[in-house]
Amino acid sequence: MLRGVEMPIRGTRSDDSAVLVSTDNSTAQKEELSNKIKEQKIVVDELSNLKKNRKVYRQQQNSNIFFLADRTEMLSENKNILDELKKEYQDIENSEKTKIKK
Repeated sequence: MLRGVEMPIRGTRSDDSAVLVSTDNSTAQKEELSNKIKEQKIVVDELSNLKKNRKVYRQQQNSNIFFLADRTEMLSENKNILDELKKEYQDIENSEKTKIKK
Protein backbone atom coordinates (compact mmCIF):
# COMPACT_ATOMS: atom_id res chain seq x y z
CA MET A 1 0.00 0.00 0.00
CA LEU A 2 1.19 3.47 -0.82
CA ARG A 3 0.24 6.59 1.04
CA GLY A 4 0.29 10.12 -0.25
CA VAL A 5 2.71 12.38 1.57
CA GLU A 6 1.01 15.41 3.04
CA MET A 7 2.31 18.90 2.30
CA PRO A 8 4.08 20.52 5.21
CA ILE A 9 2.53 23.53 6.84
CA ARG A 10 4.58 26.51 5.79
CA GLY A 11 5.97 28.77 8.46
CA THR A 12 6.07 32.51 8.34
CA ARG A 13 9.13 34.12 6.85
CA SER A 14 10.94 37.03 8.44
CA ASP A 15 11.65 40.28 6.62
CA ASP A 16 15.12 40.90 5.22
CA SER A 17 15.61 43.77 7.65
CA ALA A 18 14.98 41.61 10.73
CA VAL A 19 17.39 38.72 11.10
CA LEU A 20 15.30 36.44 13.29
CA VAL A 21 16.32 33.08 11.83
CA SER A 22 19.56 31.71 13.17
CA THR A 23 21.91 29.59 11.06
CA ASP A 24 21.12 26.48 13.12
CA ASN A 25 17.37 26.93 12.55
CA SER A 26 17.94 27.41 8.83
CA THR A 27 20.15 24.31 8.67
CA ALA A 28 17.59 22.24 10.58
CA GLN A 29 14.84 23.46 8.23
CA LYS A 30 16.97 22.57 5.19
CA GLU A 31 17.65 19.09 6.61
CA GLU A 32 13.96 18.52 7.27
CA LEU A 33 13.06 19.67 3.75
CA SER A 34 15.81 17.51 2.29
CA ASN A 35 14.41 14.45 4.07
CA LYS A 36 10.89 15.25 2.85
CA ILE A 37 12.19 15.65 -0.70
CA LYS A 38 13.90 12.24 -0.54
CA GLU A 39 10.72 10.69 0.83
CA GLN A 40 8.61 12.32 -1.87
CA LYS A 41 10.99 11.17 -4.62
CA ILE A 42 10.50 7.60 -3.43
CA VAL A 43 6.71 7.97 -3.48
CA VAL A 44 6.79 9.40 -7.01
CA ASP A 45 9.16 6.65 -8.17
CA GLU A 46 7.00 3.91 -6.65
CA LEU A 47 3.83 5.33 -8.20
CA SER A 48 5.41 5.69 -11.63
CA ASN A 49 6.70 2.11 -11.59
CA LEU A 50 3.37 0.51 -10.69
CA LYS A 51 1.66 -1.70 -13.22
CA LYS A 52 -1.50 -0.23 -14.74
CA ASN A 53 -3.81 -2.73 -13.03
CA ARG A 54 -2.50 -2.08 -9.50
CA LYS A 55 -4.69 -0.31 -6.97
CA VAL A 56 -3.55 2.71 -5.01
CA TYR A 57 -5.03 3.80 -1.70
CA ARG A 58 -4.96 7.16 0.02
CA GLN A 59 -4.92 7.25 3.80
CA GLN A 60 -7.51 9.48 5.44
CA GLN A 61 -5.69 12.17 7.39
CA ASN A 62 -5.30 11.38 11.11
CA SER A 63 -6.89 7.93 10.86
CA ASN A 64 -6.30 4.37 9.74
CA ILE A 65 -8.94 4.51 7.01
CA PHE A 66 -7.83 4.07 3.38
CA PHE A 67 -9.76 5.02 0.24
CA LEU A 68 -9.21 3.78 -3.28
CA ALA A 69 -7.55 6.48 -5.41
CA ASP A 70 -6.70 6.96 -9.06
CA ARG A 71 -3.05 6.05 -9.74
CA THR A 72 -2.43 8.79 -12.32
CA GLU A 73 -4.08 11.41 -10.14
CA MET A 74 -1.97 10.37 -7.15
CA LEU A 75 1.18 10.46 -9.28
CA SER A 76 0.35 13.94 -10.52
CA GLU A 77 -0.42 15.23 -7.01
CA ASN A 78 2.78 13.78 -5.60
CA LYS A 79 4.88 15.25 -8.43
CA ASN A 80 3.38 18.65 -7.65
CA ILE A 81 4.19 18.21 -3.97
CA LEU A 82 7.77 17.28 -4.88
CA ASP A 83 8.08 20.39 -7.06
CA GLU A 84 6.79 22.58 -4.22
CA LEU A 85 9.26 21.06 -1.75
CA LYS A 86 12.15 21.58 -4.18
CA LYS A 87 11.09 25.20 -4.74
CA GLU A 88 10.89 25.82 -1.00
CA TYR A 89 14.36 24.29 -0.52
CA GLN A 90 15.75 26.46 -3.32
CA ASP A 91 14.16 29.56 -1.75
CA ILE A 92 15.92 28.82 1.54
CA GLU A 93 19.26 28.37 -0.23
CA ASN A 94 18.79 31.60 -2.18
CA SER A 95 17.89 33.55 0.97
CA GLU A 96 21.05 32.22 2.68
CA LYS A 97 23.18 33.34 -0.25
CA THR A 98 21.56 36.78 -0.12
CA LYS A 99 22.30 37.09 3.62
CA ILE A 100 25.94 36.11 3.06
CA LYS A 101 26.36 38.81 0.39
CA LYS A 102 25.10 41.55 2.75
